[in-house]
Amino acid sequence: MLGWSFAQYTGKEIQGSVFDQLLSYFKELIVYTAGNVREALSWLTELDREFGLTTDEYGMADFIEELLNNGYIQLQNPDNPSFTPTRKMEIALRKQALEEIFGQLKKSRRGNHNTSFGGLGDEHTSDTRPFQFGDSINHLAVSDSLKNAYINHGIDDFKLTQDDLEVRETYYQSQMSTVLMIDISHSMILYGEDRITPAKKVAMALAELIQTRYPKDTLDILVFGNDAWPIEIKDLPYLEVGPYHTNTVAGLELAMDMLRRRRNPNKQIFMITDGKPTCIKKGNKYYKNSFGLDKKIVQRTLNLATRCRKLDIPITTFMIAKDPYLVRFVDQFTNANNGKAFYSSLQGLGEFIFMDYKRNKGKRK
Repeated sequence: MLGWSFAQYTGKEIQGSVFDQLLSYFKELIVYTAGNVREALSWLTELDREFGLTTDEYGMADFIEELLNNGYIQLQNPDNPSFTPTRKMEIALRKQALEEIFGQLKKSRRGNHNTSFGGLGDEHTSDTRPFQFGDSINHLAVSDSLKNAYINHGIDDFKLTQDDLEVRETYYQSQMSTVLMIDISHSMILYGEDRITPAKKVAMALAELIQTRYPKDTLDILVFGNDAWPIEIKDLPYLEVGPYHTNTVAGLELAMDMLRRRRNPNKQIFMITDGKPTCIKKGNKYYKNSFGLDKKIVQRTLNLATRCRKLDIPITTFMIAKDPYLVRFVDQFTNANNGKAFYSSLQGLGEFIFMDYKRNKGKRK
């Protein structure tokens, strides 16, 4: 596990009781330790020793007891005490990630993705048009209709007829099926830089965003290393990097298979990665090359990008590394798919994903 060095905390103070403050730190540590409650409590105890997070009246034992009583953790083995996170903790982790990464959503509307097609949709525009038979009165532009009645009939003989009525134009709202691919190859913790924890936080925030703001949308999540496999949303906090190469081909093939099962015509793939593809599978054997860009591996990857383009599945790549040869590969990959690529710092990753998800106005088919 990567080491931490402690410095004087100078960030924004967390409001609330001692429990609330400790809980906020504890949730951060649970993600960092991939769900290891004992390790997270050890780190929290060290932070308490260094910075005095508890008080004479409220200690770490009180905090652990309150975690149990509030249902954030549960005792797994009474004989040899060990704790595991509960479903309540998983929900709390996603909500905290949403607040941390997509906090600007607080003042935004609830709804889905607007398309460019007008009609009997759900989201009002600033335009109005004359009422037609079959229009819903829910979209009636009252002020404009009353103004028309006054102009057409005068105040002395005021009446409101069908010819006076106007309705607000609306946009259709599209549903979106998204697959999020997360790279868990060894390079995600290479050279002492923890890239997997920010990726997990972004994935949790995106999952919470879709479930609460876009409930008609679907999100499937997969991880890829030497192979690729699906994971559930509840497993996101507990992801760990393995001794893997980067089999982007396996990830894309699984993503396409997931989207093939979704009947929704609007589909997209988000891929969070920090490296080049270094592995493909041929039968039961792996073909690996970690030195530079291997032509055979690259070509297989580009072929899949082209297939996704033909299936009208855009791929947005979030590259959290900026090596020149990686940039060239991602440019090739993006051109083959006609998709998009963002070269992001770990801090800006969430903002990029949020903005792209909001902007993506898929066509209604």
